[in-house]
Amino acid sequence: MERVKTKSIKVGNIYIGGNNKIAVQSMTNTDTRDINATVNQILNLEKSGCDIVRCAVIDEAASMAIKEIVKQIHIPLVADIHFDYKLALSSIKNGVSALRINPGNIGSYEKVKIVASAAKENGIPIRIGVNSGSLEKEILKKYGKVCSDALVESAMEHVKLLESVDFHDIVISIKSSDVIMMIESYRKISKLVSYPLHVGVTEAGTVWRGTIKSSVGIGTLLCEGIGDTIRVSLTGDPVDEIKVGKEILKSVGLLSEGIQFISCPTCGRTQIDLINIAKEVESRLIGCKKNIKVAIMGCVVNGPGEAREADIGIAGGKGEGLIFKKGEIVKKVKEEDLVEALINEINNIEA
Repeated sequence: MERVKTKSIKVGNIYIGGNNKIAVQSMTNTDTRDINATVNQILNLEKSGCDIVRCAVIDEAASMAIKEIVKQIHIPLVADIHFDYKLALSSIKNGVSALRINPGNIGSYEKVKIVASAAKENGIPIRIGVNSGSLEKEILKKYGKVCSDALVESAMEHVKLLESVDFHDIVISIKSSDVIMMIESYRKISKLVSYPLHVGVTEAGTVWRGTIKSSVGIGTLLCEGIGDTIRVSLTGDPVDEIKVGKEILKSVGLLSEGIQFISCPTCGRTQIDLINIAKEVESRLIGCKKNIKVAIMGCVVNGPGEAREADIGIAGGKGEGLIFKKGEIVKKVKEEDLVEALINEINNIEA
């Protein structure tokens, strides 16, 4: 698919926008002032493939903790700032790679100018974060309710504010917990600006509900070429956000690294315990960096065909299964030995 052309902006040691890969983000849910807990969570996110991480900076102690946190992690850190412009200045001083602010809620024009000047001097981009739950009273009064036009107008006012102080390293997000409103908002703003867009459904919910809503919202926009970095917002372990985000990118053909996993839903023809076999194989392959397609299929109807299309896979039989590799039968294995045999074959595939 053809991506909407946007400006390329440097965030720490990576670039977003332009022709750069779509970065997957998450946010810590630890107390940022607890340096060890925050660092450990970020390191786990890194292992899962997180490209950019954000931390809430709620007070001066949190901004000071940034200085120690950035020494121990390997991905860009974004400081999430609200209301107090001094926290933005302190976070810049202490080594963050980017800021997430609402320019309209950190004070006067002069304070915005001070933050933008410090960010510009240090090569720090600013993400304008507009949410459906935090629209300005004037805009809400104008439209009478939260809607996509209101979200876009709010974002554009913030863009104009930063541009008026000669700041142009801008990333924009206009999130809503309403999937349709979120899609409409990003479609509209993508026609108005060339700044990179940070795409996501805010407050999407638990891992189950949030995965569905995020897949629909983020996936729809990505299929239209809209989006330069994504965050899946889930109530739970932030590592799950990275797993879901990467699967969304794989599903729409925007990420090829790592395992592509397919398995059949099973039916009355299945004569092996395919559900548990699929779960175990998927679990064993977490963290595997090999760019291969693995198929776990339950019977002879679709199984052999799908398995042949994959780099490696199982086609189930009665209490046993065939292991295929690149369309060729490798071996027949008893059901109880299938998982281990398949994992061994995968381990022997060159990266």
